[in-house]
Amino acid sequence: MKIHLGYKVDSAGSNLVCKLNKSIYGLKQASRQWFHTFSSVVLKLGFVQSPSEHSLFVKGTGDDLVALLVYVDDIIIAGKDLSALALIHEFLQQHFKLKDLGPLRYFLGFVVARNASGISLSQRHYALQILEDKGSLGKKPAELPIVSPHKLSAHEGELLPDPQIYRRLVGRLLYLTHTRPDITYTVHLLSQFVSSPRLPHLNAVYHLLSYIKATPGMGLFFSASCTMQLSAFVDSDYSSCPDTRRSTTGFCTYLGGNIISWKSKKQHTVSRSSCEAEYRAMASAVCELVWIATLLSSFQISVETAFLYCDNQAAIHLAQNQVFHERTKHIEVDCHFVREKLCSGFLRLFHVRSGDQLADIFTKALHSPAFRHFIDKMGLLNIHRSPS
Repeated sequence: MKIHLGYKVDSAGSNLVCKLNKSIYGLKQASRQWFHTFSSVVLKLGFVQSPSEHSLFVKGTGDDLVALLVYVDDIIIAGKDLSALALIHEFLQQHFKLKDLGPLRYFLGFVVARNASGISLSQRHYALQILEDKGSLGKKPAELPIVSPHKLSAHEGELLPDPQIYRRLVGRLLYLTHTRPDITYTVHLLSQFVSSPRLPHLNAVYHLLSYIKATPGMGLFFSASCTMQLSAFVDSDYSSCPDTRRSTTGFCTYLGGNIISWKSKKQHTVSRSSCEAEYRAMASAVCELVWIATLLSSFQISVETAFLYCDNQAAIHLAQNQVFHERTKHIEVDCHFVREKLCSGFLRLFHVRSGDQLADIFTKALHSPAFRHFIDKMGLLNIHRSPS
């Protein structure tokens, strides 16, 4: 920040600075100051800030429950009592300048559609914008997000002369994964090469864009008629990274029959067996289940027991039997978090056949039949047709 025109240095030749009386737009502290101001007003209205998600505020119980979600200065308010919503809107308008956009249809790049059967989320406009910016709308669509098996390595291929092209594309695709579990593994894989991208990596990005061209409207559907049973599927791909030999963790969580979160991530350390890799993946999935259960408690939804589905019998046995194991004694203590939640009764472990392991799609590149099978099982819908 510089002194306004007309101000000069003092007699000693030192530069002058401005002392602000309050925060202004553009300062690095501005967003924090704004959130502090907004949250203090909302709390005065009787809302309670969620301990699991600080941008979520909840007020009331039962049919009177109202939820308010804020992202910077974009706000969503949801509830059954329309009169209560009107009062909240009026109260906020007394403190801030508001622009009411009506029922939620578009939010931060997400297209929201609602009817009596449920709510759908997609990022079709955002996906098409990426394709248009890269001139990919006229390209031939691809059937899969990545060729199986892929041979991407951090050290093979010619370095890109301008790595920013690759980094910008991967950054935009990361945001698209918020409604696209089908591309999550591929984007996770490609994001590992942003520090030093090479030509094969860029070609893989272009192939992914061709897949998105075929499915720009792919998104999520949340059924209105579902149970409140919290569950997760977890899997790993042992020693999958050709450069580090680390394994890949993949999991997806469900509330009833609706997928609500998912993850694909390379593990932080090398596992000595597939059992160990699965056990580490289970620890990550259980952490997610605990967080979601705490988040649901903000809405007065109590989760007594969560279900976890794994296709590795050895890992299930390791979690359920608290005895000394010579071959797994080196595993970090935090991974035994799984055992703690089993003993407390919060978690129940189940074995699932590999053919029904939904998390498989987050750990490796699959062939078309298996990929389509898991997409259908997860309930993903291509809400809009591909552009001609």
